[in-house]
Amino acid sequence: MLKEGMKLELKKQFVKDLAKTVVAFGNTNGGKIYIGIDDNGKVVGIDNPDQELLKLTNTVRDGIRPDITPFTSGFFENIEGKDVIVFEVQKGTASPYYLTSKGIRPEGVYIRQGSSSVPASRSAIIKMIKETDGDSYEETRSLDQDLTYNTLRDEFHRADIKLEIPQMKTLKIIGEDDLYTNLGLLLSDQCPHSIKAAVFEGTGKNKFKDRYEFSGSVIKQMREIYAFVDRYNRTQSTVDGLDRIDIREYPETAVREALLNSIIHKDYAYGSSTLVSIFDDRIEILSVGGLMKGLTREDIMIGTSILRNRNLANIFYRLKWIEAFGTGILKIQEAYENHGLEPKFEITDNAFKLTLPAMRLLEKKEKDSLQLNSSEQKITEMFEMEKFIKRLDIEQKLSISQPMAVKLLRGLIEKKIIEKVGNGKNTKYRIK
Repeated sequence: MLKEGMKLELKKQFVKDLAKTVVAFGNTNGGKIYIGIDDNGKVVGIDNPDQELLKLTNTVRDGIRPDITPFTSGFFENIEGKDVIVFEVQKGTASPYYLTSKGIRPEGVYIRQGSSSVPASRSAIIKMIKETDGDSYEETRSLDQDLTYNTLRDEFHRADIKLEIPQMKTLKIIGEDDLYTNLGLLLSDQCPHSIKAAVFEGTGKNKFKDRYEFSGSVIKQMREIYAFVDRYNRTQSTVDGLDRIDIREYPETAVREALLNSIIHKDYAYGSSTLVSIFDDRIEILSVGGLMKGLTREDIMIGTSILRNRNLANIFYRLKWIEAFGTGILKIQEAYENHGLEPKFEITDNAFKLTLPAMRLLEKKEKDSLQLNSSEQKITEMFEMEKFIKRLDIEQKLSISQPMAVKLLRGLIEKKIIEKVGNGKNTKYRIK
């Protein structure tokens, strides 16, 4: 008498739930399904075996992805004088197999445990994907297949690049199995990864001034985090003869390349968010993902590059956000060459941290050389947050009288630190 087990399923008649059993056998070690034998092993037979087998094969063909039919076969046996369907399922080569209606998630992916077909855990699903597709995060199948691409399509349209199914396959957004890859997940509007940004008062992390989390497509995140940092990248102006020269507190090239690198080179196999921290004297960018195997710190500092996410970098290249692979760190260093400052690179086995120093450190040294008193120094520091300030701002900030505020302002004007703009009630001051 037959008995249900790891590789054997018994059914009195065809039911649609048999698709779960086929999925489980395909994902585990294969097995046989007998239709016409009840759970107790009693042979009851099938009245219309041809019709019942057709129902099963149609269910398997239409209800399971990827296509598992090459690993199945159905035939009839006569047992105890009664017709019985035998449906064999081999272990497939494209696991995880899943119910089309449920997708690649625990409620759609089944494995065999004992005599039961049970939902696979997320970790088990990921393990199956890695065993089938390899360890490349970008090219493995996304667990989420319900994805949209509004942001990506807008960017490609802006760049005058066509983005239809054939192009998505060429770009590896869609894999050879016609399913979205993890690259597709990163570029989708449903991307689960994020960038967290915070602005601190002073040079420590004791007091927040602003914070935000950027989500959605990594394309959208790049645009939004750059705009966020740019809001805090103040402009300093100097005059050379008749020419006004504007200098950003942080070189725009360095900021751009640093943020691009944090997205392109991140190890998305981890769920940690990229952290961007803005202080009075620096910007820190911390992302998960140390050096690729075979590279040293010295290698990357001279421009050597092994891309962790080559297909993602290719998308950015097509959008003309990067010019060539492996030039980001060199550009960041070059941006600081003529300013007496150096960016700081800290690398561990699993993380990369870049610190961009603020240009105004140079300005502070110049101010110190003028031997400003403490009140004058406090006033000049106010300009680090605001382009223009009024006398009343100084009175309130320093808790001083109007005459004292006027005296301090006059002294700073005489030292050519600040200049007066406007008259009467509209009078305000700015760094000269």
